[in-house]
Amino acid sequence: METLIFATNNSHKLQEIKQILRNKFNIKSLNDIGFEGDIPETHPTLQGNSLQKAQYIYDRYQTPCFADDTGLVIDALDGEPGVYSARYAGKNASFEDNMNKVLEKLGNHKNRAARFITVITYIDTNGTPHFFEGMVNGFILSEKRGVKGFGYDPIFQPAGYNKTFAEMNDDEKNAISHRGRATEKFVNFLLTQ
Repeated sequence: METLIFATNNSHKLQEIKQILRNKFNIKSLNDIGFEGDIPETHPTLQGNSLQKAQYIYDRYQTPCFADDTGLVIDALDGEPGVYSARYAGKNASFEDNMNKVLEKLGNHKNRAARFITVITYIDTNGTPHFFEGMVNGFILSEKRGVKGFGYDPIFQPAGYNKTFAEMNDDEKNAISHRGRATEKFVNFLLTQ
């Protein structure tokens, strides 16, 4: 089984990727390879940050790896939180803090349209980057619903569904999520190489 390094220590992302991949690959986190410290995320785009994270690890270990960057894009907030989704309410903000800031800023705004976007960057054995994007449209609820998932899942309801991501089981969410869609493209690419 091929081993791939996932340039993350986010246990939620790691678990979700492993569930989506269903043991097709041996996925190792940064903890698994003994990497400590922070990887810079200084680009103004999801693709830029995703590439920066993957390149940072590839340059140090010279082995195939991938990274992702995900953002929640809300129309009424001019695309916020976007690349700042994980730290929208501050550097050490919790999921609750970030959700509360979104709900506060949106207030009673009628336009609640939003989308989640994930960009995965895979750097192959030759050091060549490949990009895979997944997106899901939906809207922001005015209150939190559900206890599953992570991040903004309790306030995001995908279009065409009557449940938030936090009310869906893993299989339901992964079948339609932004990360699931990006990962599916990524896996299809790997399996045809």
